[in-house]
Amino acid sequence: IEQDKCINCGLCQKVCPILNKVQEVKCEQEAYLVNNKDIKVREQSTSGGAFTAIANYVITNKGVVYGAAFDDRFNVYHTYIESTNDLEKFRGSKYVQSDLKDTFKEVKSFLDNNRIVCYSGTPCQIEGLITYLGKNYSNLYTQDFICHGVPSPKVWKKYLDYKKEKCGEDPIKVNFRDKEVLGWSNFQVKYKYKSKDEIVHHDDDYYMNFFLRNYDLRESCYNCHFKKIRRNSDLTIADFWGINEILPEFNDEKGISSLIINSNKGQEIFDNIKSRIDFVEVSIEDIIKHNSPLYVSVPYNEKREKFFDYLDNYNFEDIINEFL
Repeated sequence: IEQDKCINCGLCQKVCPILNKVQEVKCEQEAYLVNNKDIKVREQSTSGGAFTAIANYVITNKGVVYGAAFDDRFNVYHTYIESTNDLEKFRGSKYVQSDLKDTFKEVKSFLDNNRIVCYSGTPCQIEGLITYLGKNYSNLYTQDFICHGVPSPKVWKKYLDYKKEKCGEDPIKVNFRDKEVLGWSNFQVKYKYKSKDEIVHHDDDYYMNFFLRNYDLRESCYNCHFKKIRRNSDLTIADFWGINEILPEFNDEKGISSLIINSNKGQEIFDNIKSRIDFVEVSIEDIIKHNSPLYVSVPYNEKREKFFDYLDNYNFEDIINEFL
């Protein structure tokens, strides 16, 4: 709270999604394995292209779709699109906390003008939007995902500076989940430069290591209030980990999505995208078994405080040597 600007209206407390729990919508949850029928979409997506099918439906009904995109300096921010030609900017996971900017205000304006809106974000962002709006909108559809946690933009910026120092140029494209060479389940991180491509297995990429070892997440991510099986979003998507145990014949290593329907509006969307996807009904337990971040926070890394101290006071080579 910026105390010099605060007028003590109390509105921030009234809309805080942690202080004010969103009333759960009672609906029988259903879960599915999902693949987009368009193979090119699957190849460009992190997993099976479920989000693209959802977004296509909304846009073809003259709606707007919100998601996370890179700007020209690889900062991650939320924005909206109204054309399917722009969907590419939302495809692919971005392991950085997204700047929401004024998107909640924009969403309210669109909704009040009877536009259909689909908002995709982390579970906390979705519940923040719901409490901000303060009432149910029949023309709002929300979609979250199974979230490990969100890394610090400062770490990402300093890592990009380190990459430039090592390579002599800035990347012009980044793909955190490239599956072209080794496939979806054994993904690599791809940095594209003007002069070359650099492809690093996710086990060997320093940034992904900091993320997966829980060094650089927001403090709230270690005790997340929004990790739960029954979400307040309409739809929850994720990678369908464990596919080789459940339905191995579906794993062509091009990516597979899991899709959980949390509400009647989510069911409505699903019914309208069936022509765009291949799907098989599964149990929620099938998803939970191999994707516990659906409902469990990641453990706190006891070296996190030291890590951020190093981030402010040492160069990135020193950080890599100390923590990896």
